[in-house]
Amino acid sequence: MRTTGRGAIAIVVCLSLGPTGPADAETYLLRADGYLDVAAGRVVSPAIVLIDDDKIVAINPPAPPAGASTVDLTGLVLAPGLIDVHTHLTYEFTGDWRHRFVHETEVDAALRGVKNARRTLLAGFTTVRELGAFAGGADVALMHAIERGDVIGPRIVPARQSISITGGHCDTTGFAPGILEGGPEDGTADGVAEVLRAVRYQIKYGAKVIKICATAGVLSFEGPVGAPQYSMAELRAAVEEAHRHGLKIAAHAHGTEGIKMAIRAGIDSIEHGSLLDDEAIDLLLEHDTYLVTNIYPPGVFDYDSLPPQLRAKAEYVFPRREESFRRAVAAGVKMAYGTDAGVYEHGLNAQQLAVRVGLGMSPIDAIRSATVNAADLLGIEDLGAIAPGLLADLIAVAGDPLEDVTVFEDVRFVMKGGTVVKRP
Repeated sequence: MRTTGRGAIAIVVCLSLGPTGPADAETYLLRADGYLDVAAGRVVSPAIVLIDDDKIVAINPPAPPAGASTVDLTGLVLAPGLIDVHTHLTYEFTGDWRHRFVHETEVDAALRGVKNARRTLLAGFTTVRELGAFAGGADVALMHAIERGDVIGPRIVPARQSISITGGHCDTTGFAPGILEGGPEDGTADGVAEVLRAVRYQIKYGAKVIKICATAGVLSFEGPVGAPQYSMAELRAAVEEAHRHGLKIAAHAHGTEGIKMAIRAGIDSIEHGSLLDDEAIDLLLEHDTYLVTNIYPPGVFDYDSLPPQLRAKAEYVFPRREESFRRAVAAGVKMAYGTDAGVYEHGLNAQQLAVRVGLGMSPIDAIRSATVNAADLLGIEDLGAIAPGLLADLIAVAGDPLEDVTVFEDVRFVMKGGTVVKRP
């Protein structure tokens, strides 16, 4: 590598320092005005948090150890790293998105994911569930790159390829026969045998969660939005196979009947859940199923960019999704936080917190949906709160989040697994 010349020297320096500065110490002492106790629903002051390696060791210890690297977060409040359980880091709903799958590869998607993973982490989301790459194993490759430390990004729980009926929402439609036709390896599966093969194939190549498209969708060129697409036998086969391997399974489900079928089949989380009736809400409660409603913040979704067929679907579904969310909140349905980032700009994930509060959820319950509830859905026991023994995933914001959740839209400090990735 040539290092002569000012430009080359600058590049070498930037690469050596990375986004966080020099290599991080193993022991940290974080001093902030307070920390958010998610379980109790209150801000505790003062906040002195001792971090050793990747874990929280103590909170407000009587005698902080000498030699720890102190981080002064005066004026800020610490909170657990946020969790988004419905993202698409390797996808962007921009440019010629309709034809992208024809002229790009998994490599393009993975490299796009590098940029979006960084933006997501710096926005305070230290863990995400990547629900269905649109290009094979790009999300698994991104997970591996982050785990190796090659790039920075949140902890990823990848689904790899979403599972869909032929011509369904998670199949690539709108092209001539012979273009982008797939089989179980690509997530396109019809009948119990093919569904089993599709689930097993995703697991073989790195999926840590399974996603199945139980109904039609909005941003796809198939039939009526929300119509059921898998039979009960197919759904149950997918659920049983995922659970046999110790994985959870999420169902894309907009329509009422498909939502009910997915819940009865044993799905762990309903994604979108746009058209709920009383029976669907009762089933969510009876089966203790998580609802992951993706409510886009006002103004971030461009209806004018959609073809007429898709625009009609969006204008029908999205307002009804908000009303379904209100009813689910009032009924006490379990909820986890998922944004569908990728359908709109990455890095704006925290904006949905204010939307949730505006639709009737209390600030602490909105925050819990993105912390302890999300960790519970993912099955990760050492995330989602600030307590000794848990992973040191911490963020800091300028204000009391219980009074104004929009403070999460301007995260000043980020620590993931005991490593500082963003400072004030």
